Amino acid sequence: MTKARRDGLCLLLLGGVVFVLLGAALENAFSVPLVDFKVLYFPARCLMQHCDPYNDVDLLRVSRVEDSARSWDNERGRPFITRYIYPPTAFSLTVPFAMLPWGPAHILWITLTAASFIFASFLMWNLGASYAPIVSGALVGFLLANSELLLITGNMAGIAIGLCLVAVWCFFRERFVVAGVLCLAISLAVKPQDTGLVWLYFLLAGGSYRKRALQTLLVTVVLSLPAVLWVWQVSPHWIAELQSNLSFYSAHGGINDPGLTSSGGHGLGMLVSLQTIISPFWDNPRIYNPASYFICGIPLLVWAIITLRSKPSQGNVWLALAAIAALSMLPVYHRQQDTKLLVLAVPACAMLWAAGSVIGRLALLVTSAGLVLTADLPWAFLLSLINNLHLSTSGLSGKMLIAVQVFPVPLTLLAMGIFYLWIYARRSSTQPPPQPL
Repeated sequence: MTKARRDGLCLLLLGGVVFVLLGAALENAFSVPLVDFKVLYFPARCLMQHCDPYNDVDLLRVSRVEDSARSWDNERGRPFITRYIYPPTAFSLTVPFAMLPWGPAHILWITLTAASFIFASFLMWNLGASYAPIVSGALVGFLLANSELLLITGNMAGIAIGLCLVAVWCFFRERFVVAGVLCLAISLAVKPQDTGLVWLYFLLAGGSYRKRALQTLLVTVVLSLPAVLWVWQVSPHWIAELQSNLSFYSAHGGINDPGLTSSGGHGLGMLVSLQTIISPFWDNPRIYNPASYFICGIPLLVWAIITLRSKPSQGNVWLALAAIAALSMLPVYHRQQDTKLLVLAVPACAMLWAAGSVIGRLALLVTSAGLVLTADLPWAFLLSLINNLHLSTSGLSGKMLIAVQVFPVPLTLLAMGIFYLWIYARRSSTQPPPQPL
């Protein structure tokens, strides 16, 4: 191991230590720790008792029996726990945890979250270190050191993104392919909105990658089908109930409302989708949703066409994944925790940086901006500062205050996605088109 690789690995390990220690220390400081895991655990317990996990009355009854502390059982916290918004496929992962009492279940969940995300981050550093080990270590270490929300809330994104990154490494290196297929299948089952476009890249890229994508799809169906059939037996009307729960959260003023009056979209763990910067001007889902789909649909369509027409060379793989990691956050509901998928941009950034051109410096600037503006600790500091200033939240000043909170992340993600898409298009245009088989 060279000195540069040792230094890069030390930066990565430092970030991992901060991630674990600070995340564990801050977990109990929250009024409702592991709230996102409670959202997963209690519905799975409800399903095991043959109750309807999508019915808020059934879920509230089971939750109150299972949790004697009930720190969430108030007007503000109760809707978080009693309205389940994940698809039935997620039970393929959560039911095994729900077989355990809360104590060992949540410890095992947090352990798996930390271990999978740190291991996956190491694999991304390993790929980027082939080009620039210190730059890769600094970027991945910084991202790790600013991912405490994954441990504090127990959000599913930590495991789903971690498994997806492991699959990317396996497919690219062509090692442990069976494990890679299984990891990506689980990730798709539990968080398709996070990792679905990564799977789509492998499908569109052709060759052995398409084979891996089809294998993953088959395994996903096999893993998910028992859970779906189980839910359908217990809750025949789960689709309507799920739609009702989603509508409840995204209603005007709800926690998933991207508008200025959102009760849970603009603090730590904020919404990052493009709707958040359109809704201040047109606070109507019939406007901001189609507008977001249109704005994001154009670069996504360009990305898909380039992927279909170009050969999946080593450089193209990283540029394509870097672009899609940023763009996939924008069209539909995503929160700050989901942006940890941006670690996929590290190999592309390291590759461009190693070339020593202006493009490499721009890549480092854009990628660093993406990681800093989605980081947990800077936002925690900034939001605490804003709260201590006791500024008015009404009128124009209030709207400007919220704009400072909600505009930077989606705009940076859009700029990052378009930058890597531009480089991807330039690189692909210099290659001869693939010959038909």
